[in-house]
Amino acid sequence: MKHTAARTRRAVLRATNPSTGSCTASRGPGRGRRGARTWARANRAVLRLTTRVQDGLQEAARRPDRGDISTTTVIIWVAAVTGAVLIAGTIAVVIAKYNGQLNGL
Repeated sequence: MKHTAARTRRAVLRATNPSTGSCTASRGPGRGRRGARTWARANRAVLRLTTRVQDGLQEAARRPDRGDISTTTVIIWVAAVTGAVLIAGTIAVVIAKYNGQLNGL
């Protein structure tokens, strides 16, 4: 079954008590109004997040070629970073080896 924003809303609505309108089923450790407001805020945040993720997945399904980084680009970047690390390491080794001789310069 697919996750949709409507399904999430129904789950949040089911957690509320229809007779009083309070969130007794989802009330957390901070009993009272403040705890209910905190849980309601958290539920809204989760709802926004799931809606945003769902929209992103729909967009990805609609446009599969979104300009992702190609494998060649990744290989070039890894080679460049590896080369830079090797050069820096070589310089560090040479400086460490000849450190005593370089002090007088």
